[in-house]
Amino acid sequence: MTDLQEDIRQALAVLRRGGVILYPTDTIWGLGCDAENPEAVQRIFRIKKRPPQKSFIILMDSAEMLHRYAPNLPGDLVREVASTPRPVTYILPDLQGLAPSVMAPDRTVAVRIPRDDLCRSLIHDLGKALVSTSANLTGSPPPAHFGEIDPLLVRKADYVIKWRQDDRTPAQPSRILRILPDGSREVIRE
Repeated sequence: MTDLQEDIRQALAVLRRGGVILYPTDTIWGLGCDAENPEAVQRIFRIKKRPPQKSFIILMDSAEMLHRYAPNLPGDLVREVASTPRPVTYILPDLQGLAPSVMAPDRTVAVRIPRDDLCRSLIHDLGKALVSTSANLTGSPPPAHFGEIDPLLVRKADYVIKWRQDDRTPAQPSRILRILPDGSREVIRE
């Protein structure tokens, strides 16, 4: 078993029992949990000291998984979300089956399908969407790499992925697009 496979195995065990992991994504390091588990999601709110009215980004592994959570989204939009070449988070309406607190007050959810192999393997093997919120305390800047993560967050996670901890390549958050009722896009973050 490779180190990456062992990391995934241990992270999955934590996620399945409702725990919180600290992990690298296709953008920045994040705190994550099973997006269907309300208690795990509430724990991330407490760890980050995040106001309850702020929602989280949810990672999914495929168009099929997105369709499972959002059966009413038009097929062309599902394909766009699944195939965008750069990390883009879409704020989408009408998702179901997620913990209520991952949704914004307007009932939208921020969704991304990452290109990162670790993330996709975790999500695929879990069989559920994964919360992904930057590994920083609310109000602090997101970490550009693992070395910038507050040690308090590292201690509060139930499992910390070892993969890519030594990578100091600066990372940035994803682009965010809101899908408006008429189908047009509003850029929230470039």
